[in-house]
Amino acid sequence: MLVTLVLVVVLALVFDYINGFHDTANAIATVVSTGVLPIRTAVLLAALLNFLGAFAGEKVAATLGKGLIEPGHVTQVVVMAALIGAIVWNLFTWYFGIPSSSSHALVGGLVGAGMARAGTNAVQSAGLLKTVKALVISPLFGFTMAFLVMIAILWLARRAKPVQMNKRFRWLQMGSACLMAFSHGSNDAQKTMGIIYMALIAHGTLTAHDSVPLWVKVSCALAMALGTAAGGMRIIKTMGTKIIDLKPIHGFAAETSAAATILVASQMGVPVSTTHVISGCILGVGASQRVSAVRWGVTTRILWAWVLTIPVSAAVAGGVYLLARGLER
Repeated sequence: MLVTLVLVVVLALVFDYINGFHDTANAIATVVSTGVLPIRTAVLLAALLNFLGAFAGEKVAATLGKGLIEPGHVTQVVVMAALIGAIVWNLFTWYFGIPSSSSHALVGGLVGAGMARAGTNAVQSAGLLKTVKALVISPLFGFTMAFLVMIAILWLARRAKPVQMNKRFRWLQMGSACLMAFSHGSNDAQKTMGIIYMALIAHGTLTAHDSVPLWVKVSCALAMALGTAAGGMRIIKTMGTKIIDLKPIHGFAAETSAAATILVASQMGVPVSTTHVISGCILGVGASQRVSAVRWGVTTRILWAWVLTIPVSAAVAGGVYLLARGLER
């Protein structure tokens, strides 16, 4: 039904908008907390670069749109239920200022709605395994990379005066924050493109051999940019001040490592959690100084959110599908 398709597209753009303000912290928490840029300037800059990053490719969109749920079990109601499950979890974690993964929430929503419709037959096990592996490995990779980058920077700048280092890295961090915002758009905006692409295929408007339409790319890029511009101060405070005490040198190391990890994943067509990657990088930077530099109490709360995101989103999406499946008739 055309009405259901329109509803799914609207829900997808709402999810994209929420993803924008929920994940604003990924790109700008460190640059704001270190005082390099004021919050308003940082948010607007992140919005622009998120928009531009959304046009960096469509491999991630293809992975989510065709590689997770069996095409025969994708219906408008399945996609709608998946989006509602992801939106509910994103709003819950945003309200409590917990950095959680929109990617995990979306994957959980798709799996939960698909299984509610057709059990395990609805899920492409190879695609799910690839996605989950990337979601787990990427923050560990980011942690290791940030740890090594931080040690390398400290060794190279061992004879520099602290005042000089701070001044130089304030400028460098502006560049790394821009790269982080661009990489966020290159991965996260494509996830919503993939969802709309999936809905269009289910409706019969597109086939699996078609590319993502330009209007889908533009609308998803714009929705994420507007969401980013709305900001997300609750999570910015958690990411930027509650895990470790950040200085410009730490922010540069964390953002550069995170951006590199996310851009590589985007080029490989792998959806990763930008929230988890930057969180892992901030932890890596902190651990490079000393273990006690990391506030592990806050970190434990974040880790619990990571663990719960997929099952909770799946449960909500599965419940929504069971309530709404009559719309398929």
